[in-house]
Amino acid sequence: MPKSKKRVVVIGAGVAGLASAIRLQHAGYEVELYEKEALPGGKMNRIDMDGYQFDLGPSIVMMPELYREVFELTGRDPDDYIPMQKIDPMYSTYFGANAEEKYDISSDLVELMKTLENISEEDSKGFLNYLQEIYQRYLVAKNHFLQRPFRNFTDFYNPNTIRQMLKLKTFDSADHFIGKYVKNERIKQILSFQTLYIGVSPYNGPSLYTIIPMIEMLYGVWFIKGGMYTMASSMERLFKELGGKVYYNASVDEVLIKDQQAYGIRVKGKEVLSDFVMCNADFPYAMKNLVKDTKSKGKYTDKKIDSMKYSCSCFVMYLGMDRKYDELDNVHNFFITEELEKNLTDIFDGNKLEQPSFYVYVGSKLDPSLAPEGKDGLYILVPVPELSSSKYDWTDETVQYYRKKVMDSLKNVKGLENIEEEIVSETYMTPLDFESKFNAYNGACFGLQPTLTQSNHMRPQSKAKNCENLYFTGSSTHPGAGVPIVLLSAKIATEELLLDDGIKEKNKTGFPELVTN
Repeated sequence: MPKSKKRVVVIGAGVAGLASAIRLQHAGYEVELYEKEALPGGKMNRIDMDGYQFDLGPSIVMMPELYREVFELTGRDPDDYIPMQKIDPMYSTYFGANAEEKYDISSDLVELMKTLENISEEDSKGFLNYLQEIYQRYLVAKNHFLQRPFRNFTDFYNPNTIRQMLKLKTFDSADHFIGKYVKNERIKQILSFQTLYIGVSPYNGPSLYTIIPMIEMLYGVWFIKGGMYTMASSMERLFKELGGKVYYNASVDEVLIKDQQAYGIRVKGKEVLSDFVMCNADFPYAMKNLVKDTKSKGKYTDKKIDSMKYSCSCFVMYLGMDRKYDELDNVHNFFITEELEKNLTDIFDGNKLEQPSFYVYVGSKLDPSLAPEGKDGLYILVPVPELSSSKYDWTDETVQYYRKKVMDSLKNVKGLENIEEEIVSETYMTPLDFESKFNAYNGACFGLQPTLTQSNHMRPQSKAKNCENLYFTGSSTHPGAGVPIVLLSAKIATEELLLDDGIKEKNKTGFPELVTN
């Protein structure tokens, strides 16, 4: 590969920012990374509290090959950086207001079928039909949409892409699509709540996103030793090993633009010049606050940004406990309310949740070093409305309201009756914190919703439409949210930059490939 000595500045050390920086440094650029917080990872951060260590945001590893690819690209052995183990069962699901029903969900198809057959044999047959149909659509999405950019009108509007798009059958909700194959409400919920991993409801989110449970069930769920933050810190380590430079507590004020061409950034009043700018700040925030040149914004005016649809936010509790919780069999646990549809409708309508569903992650169950000896830390996540749609404010009373709802539900699990008295340390993240710490627009943890009009070619793309030398990566850009997908976004964004710099060119399928002459 030709070695360039051109400079690239990367804004934000989130997952996609770190992965982009590694790829560009490896390609021969001089890369500098600027991060407003004191640690790498963005929302893949860590909370250290009284001897307990918590992953701040993402916690479930899917598609581990995409995590490993960042290290393999540079000739490293990923096991030296992100040692992983497969989890089975993947998680436990508790149903009902009193958590009276519990199912362990395995990625071993034999065990999974036993679980489903115990619920409903007829719907187990339907599950296999769903699996066949969604797998076909997954291959189309993977090979024709998730790994390629849509820079130009003709990248999407051409006979081949339109033909593939029709195979995705996107004009359907996840819940309705699953309902064609499965009638039992419990199995439907087991196959649909995962759309919340990317901040959308299965009741109105596109049916394509039922590929998420399919990926879990066919390929499994993994755990990285040390928790997800190991991925962030290991990417930072690799970037530095390659010669990259990272600046923390360095909040970027502006992308420097002249004649619709980016030439650097302003950090704390100081200009940092570069040949290219890779922006991992949340796209809506960046367009509204960092790209100040009106022509370079293009259609993404402040009014447009405010009118777009955003994913849900999260209220996360980090609880240091005074004992181990053998009563919870698995590291990942989902508590699904009796009225799931009302719960999810209220989230996206902005209402305060009467019976919230929530998720409990016990990382110290697999890695005891994440908590003091003989103790566990509980990470509890409640999906809640993002700030622009929320009909209530986040006050201390709001925090206590949701805390009580979660505690009242957990006390119904055998052995957890005294859980509230067993807390020795606690802290929280609210939508306001996600907005202020990570510039998540409206506190939306997963960026822009992947609605039909905010997906593929209609989602913000890696290459800025109205500004040269400026690129975007992260959950609000194509292809979307979720750690594996933003790792793909980093790959797309860096390849778009290499394309513009003459190091890569497009092949007949629209994918960039190395220039070999």
